[in-house]
Amino acid sequence: MPSFLIYLLPALLYALIAVLQFCVREYEKNWTRYAIVPAFLLHGYALYSNLFIETSEGLNFGLGNSISAIVWLIVGIHWIGSFFHNLRALQTPIAAMAAICVLLPGIFPSPHFLANANMFAFKIHLMIGLLAYSLFSIAALQALLMDFIEKRLHSGMPTLLKNMPPLLTMETLLFRVIGAGFVLLTLTLFSGVFYSEELFGKPLELNHKTVFAFVSWAIFAVLLGGRHFYGWRGRIAVRSTMTGFILLLLAYIGSKFVLEVILKR
Repeated sequence: MPSFLIYLLPALLYALIAVLQFCVREYEKNWTRYAIVPAFLLHGYALYSNLFIETSEGLNFGLGNSISAIVWLIVGIHWIGSFFHNLRALQTPIAAMAAICVLLPGIFPSPHFLANANMFAFKIHLMIGLLAYSLFSIAALQALLMDFIEKRLHSGMPTLLKNMPPLLTMETLLFRVIGAGFVLLTLTLFSGVFYSEELFGKPLELNHKTVFAFVSWAIFAVLLGGRHFYGWRGRIAVRSTMTGFILLLLAYIGSKFVLEVILKR
């Protein structure tokens, strides 16, 4: 398959699904749940073709591939979760985001090979980290949606919200996603701290990436503690989720963007 089609076909399918889901208000039908599967599979094929280039240098995990992999996991997690929870309100933004992000390996093709990718411990560390980012991305989308719903309720526009689940239901789901993401982020950070030399071939460095990651971890820890002991909810939950997610985004994606796109390293 020509290289441009590898990115273009899933992007067009994702975009079509996002438009149809936005325009069609009859969410009771489950066609959207299954319509995204072909796009998801094509996305996975494109990702696999870029990650596992035939080279001895290791796994090609540049900026475009990193974001594409995270978004692919977001689509997969959302699809599986839709069988157990009402996640219909997230379908349109996730499909729209995937339509853009599946193209990023073609926009930012700079290779960045992970030399330790053949190590089993490193693969586990990487997968847990990607899952953590994916869950917190879903949590951030959920928090933004909750904020949108709350503002529409106060502005007296309830007709826009007839297909949305109740805020309390969304809030419960938000904290479940944050809790799962926090466990995975804890495993990622602490495995990196204690096994840095074995995983990355060098001792842990105290840089902005490490600081942002641990500050983000602390924000989510405080939020979960506040929820458990003091019943935190509403605006404080939304703002804390977005703050923690932005710091996490800066720690990983921001660092890769500066190094690979701006500094060309």
